[in-house]
Amino acid sequence: MKKIDEFLATVPDEGRREDARRLCAVMQEVTGEAPAIWPSGIVGFGSYHYRYDSGREGDAPLVGLSPRKANLVVYLRAGFEEHDPAIVRGLGTYKTGKGCLYLRRLDDVDQDALRELIDRSVRAHKSMHAQ
Repeated sequence: MKKIDEFLATVPDEGRREDARRLCAVMQEVTGEAPAIWPSGIVGFGSYHYRYDSGREGDAPLVGLSPRKANLVVYLRAGFEEHDPAIVRGLGTYKTGKGCLYLRRLDDVDQDALRELIDRSVRAHKSMHAQ
C-alpha cells in the first residue's frame, strides 16, 4: 500500500487526492483485492486476461481509478447500457467514455449507486472471464 500512498501523494489537487483515497478504499472493499499501480497512472484492483478476435491479448484491472487533472476517472467494464438504468440514472453528475466514468468530485455522485456499479462491473468481469 506504500506505493499507492506515495503515488496518490503526488496528486497536486488536495480534493482530487482525497477523492482518490476514498475511492481506493471503496474499490478495495468491493473487490477484496489490494491496489496496484498499472501503466498510465491507473490504480487497479484485481485483474483479468482478455483476448480479442484479432489475436491481441493482455491483462487489465477488474476496476480502477486515475486521479487526472480534470477528472477522477473510474475504469469499469465497458458498456454502461448493460448496467441497470435506474442505478445509472441515480448516479448523479458524471460523463462517460468507453468503460470510464469521469467525475469532477466524488461527492457529485451517489456513493451507493457508484458502489453498486463497481460491484456489478467486477462480477461481470469475473463471470465473463471465469475458466
